[in-house]
Amino acid sequence: MKEDNCLHAALICLGMLYYSHAITTEKLNHTRPSLHGHHEKGKEGQVLHRSKRGWVWNQFFVIEEYTGPDPVLVGRLHSDIDSGDGNIKYILSGEGAGIIFVIDDKSGNIHATKTLDREERAQYTLTAQAVDRNTNRPLEPPSEFIVKVQDINDNPPEFLHENYHANVPERSNVGTSVIQVTASDADDPTYGNSAKLVYSILEGQPYFSVEAQTGIIRTALPNMDREAKEEYHVVIQAKDMGGHMGGLSGTTKVTITLTDVNDNPPKFPQSVYQMSVSEAAVPGEEVGRVKAKDPDIGENGLVAYSIIDGDGMDMFEITTDYETQEGVVKLKKVLDFETKKSYSLKVEAANVHIDPKFISNGPFKDTVTVKISVEDADEPPVFLKPSYIFEVQENAASGTVVGKVHAKDPDAANSAIRYSIDRHTDLERYFIINAEDGNIKTMKALDREEIAWHNISVFAVEVHKQHQEAKVPVAIKVVDVNDNAPKFAAAYEAFVCENARSNQQFITISADDKDDSANGPRFIFSLPPEIIHNPNFTLRDNRDNTASVLVRREGFSRQKQDLYLLPIVISDGGLPPMSSTNTLTIRVCGCDSNGSLLSCNAEAYILNAGLSTGALIAILACIVILLVIVVLFVTLKRQKKEPLIVFEEEDVRENIITYDDEGGGEEDTEAFDIATLQNPDGINGFIPRKDIKPEYQYMPRPGLRPAPNSVDVDDFINTRIQEADNDPTAPPYDSIQIYGYEGRGSVAGSLSSLESATTDSDLDYDYLQNWGPRFKKLADLYGSKDAFDDDS
Repeated sequence: MKEDNCLHAALICLGMLYYSHAITTEKLNHTRPSLHGHHEKGKEGQVLHRSKRGWVWNQFFVIEEYTGPDPVLVGRLHSDIDSGDGNIKYILSGEGAGIIFVIDDKSGNIHATKTLDREERAQYTLTAQAVDRNTNRPLEPPSEFIVKVQDINDNPPEFLHENYHANVPERSNVGTSVIQVTASDADDPTYGNSAKLVYSILEGQPYFSVEAQTGIIRTALPNMDREAKEEYHVVIQAKDMGGHMGGLSGTTKVTITLTDVNDNPPKFPQSVYQMSVSEAAVPGEEVGRVKAKDPDIGENGLVAYSIIDGDGMDMFEITTDYETQEGVVKLKKVLDFETKKSYSLKVEAANVHIDPKFISNGPFKDTVTVKISVEDADEPPVFLKPSYIFEVQENAASGTVVGKVHAKDPDAANSAIRYSIDRHTDLERYFIINAEDGNIKTMKALDREEIAWHNISVFAVEVHKQHQEAKVPVAIKVVDVNDNAPKFAAAYEAFVCENARSNQQFITISADDKDDSANGPRFIFSLPPEIIHNPNFTLRDNRDNTASVLVRREGFSRQKQDLYLLPIVISDGGLPPMSSTNTLTIRVCGCDSNGSLLSCNAEAYILNAGLSTGALIAILACIVILLVIVVLFVTLKRQKKEPLIVFEEEDVRENIITYDDEGGGEEDTEAFDIATLQNPDGINGFIPRKDIKPEYQYMPRPGLRPAPNSVDVDDFINTRIQEADNDPTAPPYDSIQIYGYEGRGSVAGSLSSLESATTDSDLDYDYLQNWGPRFKKLADLYGSKDAFDDDS
């Protein structure tokens, strides 16, 4: 409040000062002599007219932010030709004329009607002119002048940022630069001290200081410790008027953080760590953890652990968990409680990164003792060897000892052990093991050529603790015995030309032996003693496990003999040696003059003398065509439709009726099954139908006997009708109506013998008497009308 009163008083004083300056300027303008129209005489009496401006304008000034009750007098315009009679009119134009600045057209006084702000606009350019009030004729040329807005201290300093953040390393020296803050003042820096700023610190002592002229913040205390206090809040003030009383001020907040340096060594919180581990633990298993505390952060707080001494250096190792900054003690080798029950380690924790500036604060490491006790565990049996390899000869008798495995209980109890074979590894049960002593024996003869190696697994189990078991692999090699004779390496078949020369080689043979190489090659090839002097062929051992067969004589004939069988004896180099006799098949073939094979068939040789190859091909083609025709004929015959009812024997009458049946012509669409007139003597029971499946077996009704083989067709038909009426499985079309239907529209007359007997037909059938005994019955029925009448 006191500062505001002082500022108000200063503004009033400045206003009075400028007002007095304006009055003085006005008086000067009144007392300024007018040179307009002044006449001077020349040397020769000539009158010289000198034109001079009526006024010369200086800059006018107006104070900003004036809030008085009356308009502020800026200045006065006055022309030398103004005699004060009011005939001159003053006109003002330009920036702000008539709005901000107004002029009294009689007196020329200029007033500011509004409050001005220098920070908004610092000056205005105006034009003044004097004219005749009556005629508006310019009396003076227009003249420009400037009105400057005089600055007052009305703007406080403002910082570029409301809040600043800065970092500085802990333990920094006094005077270390932290950050520079900058403020600005909108007031005129060229006038007075309104924009002259001075910086000071309001909060943050005694840790920091600020330079008054530059705004640079510096450390003020030595050895500031981040671990004690990490963040500081500093308030900086900027004040104008050179920091004197009455000046305006602004503030900003600066948050300063101390960054970490490695100024603290790691320290273990205790001198001894106690740990324990079971002897059943496997290598790599974690035993325990240690941690050295380092108040530093980031890479300055990184700690690496190592074992530097102790009797457990070979049994344990330590690694660093960089996420938790802990040392992880792990098992390196298998432990044995019965051998050693405790171990001691000396562990060191050291900083990874060390700052040379603070090396004097060291050493940046610490040590601790780790004691590890081994706990007894119920362990499974342990075999004396990790694996076993035994040998046994093939063909050895059942019960032959292969080898012995041995396991023991590592615990102090030393329990008895029982052995067994994992049958999943010995499905054929070639071996058996003694449960008490671990002796492995064969159960059957072994064949190396079938299986050369047997890989089995043996279990060892504590007698009183069945869950404690161990497993060991056992490999058994079957030692080879020379029990296989060598044989041909392939099914050889040789060819020799008829025109072969003496001592000509025509095939090279080799052999295979299933036995091991020690009992196999080298192979010895020979002919049996009884044919050692074979007149046709001879054998030469090449002594490289192969032999060559040669021709002994010249000239062979396929007509005399086209096939030879040559026995060859092959012996191996085993102890004792094994041998076998193998037969080589040799065919005699026809060859050209160059020895190229033509034919090995004796029959083909004979045919070549009479027929050419083209003739043979033609004959074969004819045979194939005939076969194709026969096959097509048989196929077409099989495609004929079979009758619906199977007949047991053929009836002559059926053939005759079928012969006379001429069908119903073009409109006959119903088939006629003549099988209904089958010989009654051949029906001994139910005749099955092929077109339907009967629901039950039909049995002939008692009292209905088969019709006799009579010439009375009427009785025959009646009998069939009665059977059909009483047979539920009979075809629906087996009736006299269907039989008598011949259709309509046929251009031929009816040939039915049944219908002709009841009509007045003029046909003469006497010629049937001449057809022989097979047509005797028809001749009797239809041959003579007189005979028919006599019979009736």
